[in-house]
Amino acid sequence: MGNAREEILEKLRAAPKGDVPVRLHMSPLNEIGLDKEEMITKFRETLFLQTGVVHRVKDNREALDKLEEIVDTENLKRVVASTDDVVTPLDLPSWGEKKGVHISRAQDFTDRDEFKDEVFARAEAGITGADFAVAESGTLGLAHDTDQARLISLAPILHIALVPADRFVPVYENAIDKVFKDGAAIPSQFTFITGPSMTADIQATPFKGMHGPRRIIVIVIG
Repeated sequence: MGNAREEILEKLRAAPKGDVPVRLHMSPLNEIGLDKEEMITKFRETLFLQTGVVHRVKDNREALDKLEEIVDTENLKRVVASTDDVVTPLDLPSWGEKKGVHISRAQDFTDRDEFKDEVFARAEAGITGADFAVAESGTLGLAHDTDQARLISLAPILHIALVPADRFVPVYENAIDKVFKDGAAIPSQFTFITGPSMTADIQATPFKGMHGPRRIIVIVIG
């Protein structure tokens, strides 16, 4: 086992270093030439095929109005939210107090097990921002750090993602470029999310929500 491990590691060390491989024959893809509005439309269409829902609002005030509508429709009483640069300006804990919704954040928990209990067992939804959204596949991208705890988007049965309109990219390669851009701190993890969690492990029957959210709602801001 030890020899096999060292052999694999040696191959990785010897692998050529360079840019992220470019997809062959990218040029025919229609998505590359889309403008911002066309990218958002394409994203909406492709995410819809994965049963995701997309709403469009003008600004943060309208985003809060849409969140209130979702909270009322879904009868949400307990939510966990990230503290990334999209979500923090909304001051969701204070907003939640006025609306009768308990909104917690990862920083509110000093014990990791207590936080895990919150996101897995008690929270009815997780609210996060997104670092990018890929038009070609309806995919969200989240770079994880202390303000973007991974479990908030993966554990609750409903994921609500807030995406500024200027964060849409045509294809995956553009998203990778944003993550690994020169001089940027590379995150320890990042997640691609294309629709609700889905598996067909059980008797080959597709099932949503086995390993993550059963539903995704995206609010595009701007």
